[in-house]
Amino acid sequence: MSLKLGVPSKGRLMEKTFDWFGEQGITLGRAGSDREYAGFVQGIDNVELILLSAGEVPRDLAAGRIHLGVTGTDLVREKLGGWENRVKELAELGFGHADLVLAVPTCWVDVNTLDDLDAAAAAFRLKHGFRLRIATKYHRLVRDFLRDNGVADYQLADSQGATEGTVKNETAEAIADITSTGDTLRANHLKILDDGLILKSQATLFKSRMAEMSDADRATLVALKEKLRID
Repeated sequence: MSLKLGVPSKGRLMEKTFDWFGEQGITLGRAGSDREYAGFVQGIDNVELILLSAGEVPRDLAAGRIHLGVTGTDLVREKLGGWENRVKELAELGFGHADLVLAVPTCWVDVNTLDDLDAAAAAFRLKHGFRLRIATKYHRLVRDFLRDNGVADYQLADSQGATEGTVKNETAEAIADITSTGDTLRANHLKILDDGLILKSQATLFKSRMAEMSDADRATLVALKEKLRID
């Protein structure tokens, strides 16, 4: 048996993760071509690299199929109800920064806060006969945030494509989405509410609370944390 480490299988998140581990003296790499999902680990024994999509990492951590995994804070908190009981944050990696925010059309000059949005949503329903639509991929996080802030008269519209375009396409009146710079929001004539920050996310190393561990796995984890300088 070996300690299973799940890492994003492509793109900048994979490259940055490989770089971060490399700086700590542990080399991660893909075995074979870019189409293969096998990997290798050098610099520490008894660690197996599993290449997954960033969205699969939370699921596999929660199911106990991997012991450790690198993915965004946003994905763990969105995909895992009661996430604190299923995974533990070991280290923030300092890259993959993005904010989950609530944004409305810039032409809504009187809507700048969540209280304004609540009032606008009530007026929208009276006028149109249906609830104001907020397009998002992050249903759990957005629903919890709006509930905690007293916004009620809305419905979530599922968005799996370019969320910023839903307002222009008239399939939603507002959006909740990840942004790094805000440039795409501004290009689509959207503004972030003054108190519309739902979550600050970044790439994080998580440990599964569900995965079975042998004494050898525990010893490997101790050695790995020492190499990575994690308490």
